[in-house]
Amino acid sequence: MPDYAADLELARELADAADAITTQRFGAADLVVEAKPDLTPVSDADRAAEAAIRDLLAAARPDDAVSGEEFGAGGSGPRRWVIDPIDGTKNFVRNVPVWATLIGLQHDAKTVVGVVSAPALGRRWWASAGGGAWSQSSYDEPGPRRCAVSKVTTVQDASLSYSSLDGWDDLGRGEQLLALLRGAWRSRAYGDFWSYMLVAEGAVDGAFEPEVSLWDLAALTVIVEEAGGRFTDLSGVDRADGGSAVASNGLLHDDLLAALAPA
Repeated sequence: MPDYAADLELARELADAADAITTQRFGAADLVVEAKPDLTPVSDADRAAEAAIRDLLAAARPDDAVSGEEFGAGGSGPRRWVIDPIDGTKNFVRNVPVWATLIGLQHDAKTVVGVVSAPALGRRWWASAGGGAWSQSSYDEPGPRRCAVSKVTTVQDASLSYSSLDGWDDLGRGEQLLALLRGAWRSRAYGDFWSYMLVAEGAVDGAFEPEVSLWDLAALTVIVEEAGGRFTDLSGVDRADGGSAVASNGLLHDDLLAALAPA
């Protein structure tokens, strides 16, 4: 297996650069927020953070392709960096601290490096293929802690996280979602990146979304998988660009897919 240590170190440096921008703009009275064509919000911090990451990549990895939420895709080849400068922009613009910068490196469409940096939470997670998944807190840990998924084997004993009730209804699977949640030990909508990082840490046993984009998921997949979990789309295919997501400790995965399947 190739060694992605240098790429992981670069990804962490990219996250540092993004954090310096996003933390300065979080809660700023002069934050500029606009609506994109799909009516989702974008702030000046989103664009500035992605621009900074792209500039650093252009200098450090000029031959790699880049795909980002705000400025689209550019370049070609087997290696592609996938960027979400602020995952959770709706939280960011409302001063809710649950948001993060997501940075993933894909090799032949498989994510091999992922960094999730949530500075307002004081948390960061990272992983590389074959190198395990790790997390660190700025306030209660002396050093990185290895992530490991839970060992829960039944939905009845599981803590599950979901998002977008309207999205599940639009997909025609709203009733399936509610039936699954009612049968679980606990359910909460932690939302966005955080649901999946909680799966990687073993605090949550499964998480799922009906409608997501590549940049929402690329960085997350390798972290969950390196923590011992499984990450697929709703059809059960191991991919980050399938438009939906199911992550679990692996032991529950088939049950979750079956429960969320079309009627």
